Formats: sequence, structure tokens, C-alpha cells
Amino acid sequence: MFTTIKQVFQPKNKDLLKRLLFTLFGLIIYKIGTAIVVPGIDRARLGTDNLGFLELINVMGGGALERFSIFALGVMPYITASIIIQLLQMDIVPYLAELAKQGHTGRMKTNQITRILGIILAFIQGYMMSFAFIKGGTVWSYMQFATVLTAGTAFTLWLGDQITAKGIGNGISLIIMAGIIASLPKMFVDAWSGLVDASNTQGLFLGITMFTLFVLVYLTIIIGIIYVESAERRIPIQYANKSTASLGRQTYMPFKLNSAGVVPVIFSSALISIPTLLARFIKNDQFSLFISKWLSMNTITGFILYIAFIIAFCYFYTYLQLKPKEMADNLQKNGGYIPGIRPGKETIDYVSRILNRITIVGAIFLAVIAGLPIVFGIFSSLPTSVSIGGTGLLIIVGVALETYKQLESQLVARTYTTTHSSRRKRG
Repeated sequence: MFTTIKQVFQPKNKDLLKRLLFTLFGLIIYKIGTAIVVPGIDRARLGTDNLGFLELINVMGGGALERFSIFALGVMPYITASIIIQLLQMDIVPYLAELAKQGHTGRMKTNQITRILGIILAFIQGYMMSFAFIKGGTVWSYMQFATVLTAGTAFTLWLGDQITAKGIGNGISLIIMAGIIASLPKMFVDAWSGLVDASNTQGLFLGITMFTLFVLVYLTIIIGIIYVESAERRIPIQYANKSTASLGRQTYMPFKLNSAGVVPVIFSSALISIPTLLARFIKNDQFSLFISKWLSMNTITGFILYIAFIIAFCYFYTYLQLKPKEMADNLQKNGGYIPGIRPGKETIDYVSRILNRITIVGAIFLAVIAGLPIVFGIFSSLPTSVSIGGTGLLIIVGVALETYKQLESQLVARTYTTTHSSRRKRG
């Protein structure tokens, strides 16, 4: 890892260093935007002290929603739109299903449709959040606030595109990661303040020990996430006209242990948050009491429902991305097969069986990571900003690993090109 970072700063990789600096510049711009409050907001009438289910959006935006900044919505409307479009591509909308089969051109058109839907969702979410958190506003003022929030989301998407094109890695993913990382220093400061009492000499050592234990547990969870995110099940593939010896290497069909990523958690959070958002919007005392008593994540029923949604969506999204029948058909078309497994239905059953086994492990892992902050918050007396595990940490590790792999692959490609050119000149 350190060798890769060192190579970036070598003179021959000057253009790669420029990409890295452009990425940092773009993330700084985003961070500045999270501190700019929506014009016309009266902080005394702003009720974002208790975000509840929207805390995930707040964390992903680096506290932008709590401040009700111009980037309060972040890229969440776009993520929601992406999930909706992927669902509609499952032969629900023929046009979208056809685009999914058209390769690069289809992906470009699908991306445009997703962005338009994301902007529409941004305005709807912006209006609902303005109505829920800003007291005493008018319909016109709520529409103004929603327009500003929508513009903030549009600018964030544009900034993400610029980072993708001129920087390193996926711009939108890096923006989400940057927002989460921005909230980490405050979390550790709050943890220190809550655990260490400097005025009490006797409890000082115990407080420092508890804080050290907290940091060690946090690092252990990070190591565990790295291990799971990197884990994969490789199914060997053999081709009818090619032998392993002639290829010089074995061909595999890799399946990640957690193929669904964080989408099941985001989707589950959004689904279980709908009743709470309706309660804020309707403002009926009996309905609000029922929601807080039975469907809140801090209650047993709400927590169990949340975990069940994560596991269910983990299976659903995995099979949405990895379709055993399509894999078996593609293998057969290219003359490939799994050693010891017949092409056709037997291959479909074998791949499905492998997916079922690894998905249950990935789903349980995802549920544990997502449920840790809730359990920690119930049994801990620390501030709500302090948590262990969580979706935010999962996103940070996943994006960091993906960005590092892209950076490493670019360096390997450059090294190969340079070496190949030198050999041709010598030849």
C-alpha cells in the first residue's frame, strides 16, 4: 500500500498526482457547501435536533442535514432513483429492460433517466423535509427551500461527475465517503468527553482505558469489514477449446461475500422510515405515538423489522445483480463450463446454491454492522453522535478499497506501458 502511494508522487506519474489533487479540491468544495445554510432559514424555527431515521442521511452528508445546508439532501435522491430504475428494469418497464441489454449506449440513456428522476425526487424530498423541520413556513417558502435543496443535489451530482472524469475513482462514492469522514473527528472528541472526566483524578485512568477500548473495538470492526469486503468465492471455469496449461492461469467466476454492498441497508432504512416521515407530515398525536412505540428502530419490533428487511433486500439485490440463468447462458455461449457440472439447468442450480450460501453470510454480516449503532445507542450513555460500526463505516471501507484498487490498476497499467515501450525501443 505504501509503495503504491509512494509511486503516485514520482515525477513520471505527475498527471496522476494532478488527478489526486483535483479530487481533493472537489471534496473540499463539497465540504464548504455543507456549511452554507439554505438562505432564509431561521435557526430558531429549525427542528433538526432529533433527526431519528434521517441520521443516516445526515452522516453521509457530513452533518449537512442537521445544519440544513444547501447540500442537505446530498446524493441520496440519486441513490434512491438508481434503486427504483434497477427495480423497473426487471421486465416491469419494457423500455428500461431493453436499455439494460444495449451495453454502453443503454447505460448512458439509463443514467440520464436516473438523474432526471433523482432531481424530481430531490424536490419532493426537499419539500417534505422543509415542511417537517421548519416551523411556521408558508407553501411558497417551502417551495423556495425545496428548490435550493434540489439545486444543491444537482450541483453535487455535477461535482461527482467532474471528480469521476478528472479525478480518481467514482466521484459520487468519494463525496459520500468524504461526508462521513468529516463527522469522525467530532465523534471521537465526543467519545473522549463522554468517557474521560479530567476533573476526577480517580476515574481518569478508567476513562482513558475505556476510550482506548472504544478505539480498539472501532479498529477491529474496520479490519473485519475489510476482510469481509475483500472475501470472495471463486468458481473455476474451463473453456472447451482452451486448457488451463495453455492459458497459463486458472479462470474463475468470482462472487463477493457481500455482493449487495450497502444498498440493502439504505433501502431498508428508507422503507422503515416512511411511517415516521408520514407521522411528521400528518402531525397526528395518536399516529405518532403508535409509530414511536412499535416501528421506531429503538424498539424491539422496529429493530427486528429493520434487520429482517436488510436480510431480505440483501438476497433480493444480490439476485438482481447476479442472475444465475444469464451466467449459465453466457458461459454456454462462450464455450465455458464449470468442471464437474453440466451446462444448462445443472449449472443454474449450482450457481444458485453457491449464491444462497454466501449471501446468508453476507446478509448476517450486513445486519450486524447496521444494527451495532442501534444496540450501542440503547445501552450506552454516550452522546448520539458516538456510535460503533454502522453503514457509514461500511461505506468508508468499501469506497476506500475500491479507490485504492483503481489507483493501483492505473499504476500497473502505466508501468506495463512504460516497460513495453522500452523493450520495443531496444528491439
